[in-house]
Amino acid sequence: MFVRILTMILFGLLHGFLVTVSANEVRVAVATNFKITLNAIAADFERTTEHTVLISSGSSGKFFAQIQHGAPFDVFFSADVTRPELLEEAGLAVPGSRFTYAIGHLTLWSPNSNMLKNDGPTVLSSGQFTHLAIANPKTAPYGAAAEQTLKNLELWNHVKNRIVRGENIGQTFHFVFSENAQLGFVARAQVLDPKINGVGSRWDVPADLHEPIRQQAALLLHGEDNEAAKTFLDYVQDPQARMIIKKFGYELE
Repeated sequence: MFVRILTMILFGLLHGFLVTVSANEVRVAVATNFKITLNAIAADFERTTEHTVLISSGSSGKFFAQIQHGAPFDVFFSADVTRPELLEEAGLAVPGSRFTYAIGHLTLWSPNSNMLKNDGPTVLSSGQFTHLAIANPKTAPYGAAAEQTLKNLELWNHVKNRIVRGENIGQTFHFVFSENAQLGFVARAQVLDPKINGVGSRWDVPADLHEPIRQQAALLLHGEDNEAAKTFLDYVQDPQARMIIKKFGYELE
């Protein structure tokens, strides 16, 4: 009887150990523009594996600084190439793990369905709005793309006094959605969110008006021994995940 009980206890402990090592958590830092898309990918990933994805979203610049100071993320989905590259050079990202997971699209959006019936440059030059929202160009790649667009259209000086800056593209979108700004440059993926899609009006910015928004992911040093993190990065590159990425308005390399 004692042997049987001991065997059951050992089996339970062993089973618990196996579950622990096979069902790991992946701690992910993701640029705000990709959060909704990554949520959809992570939901599929969790359904097909025993792993859990814990997602934190914010500006790429702030995550970059946090990772430099030891933030315990396993994976970083940046909105640019520069920051993952710098982390790799600093020994904070695993060499060879970087890849472009999406190419972003910038759009000028308004919740007013009549605001952008005409093309964007005409509306911007008309001055018939009080505030224009953009993400901070110093920390958010979509903000940098918005600034480049306005300068290439020779409209920067015309609108700069009407600009309100969001800390990241998520806050920028909120400024417009809440109508604290009548229109703003946001990620097209935010407008294609099923909860938003079809609301308002938009002008998709031609790609030649700003540098390409190539978004890269990397396995961070903290996640180097986390098999779940490696499996998740592989999953993001699989056809099913790539279909989700395209569905949300991104291009792929």
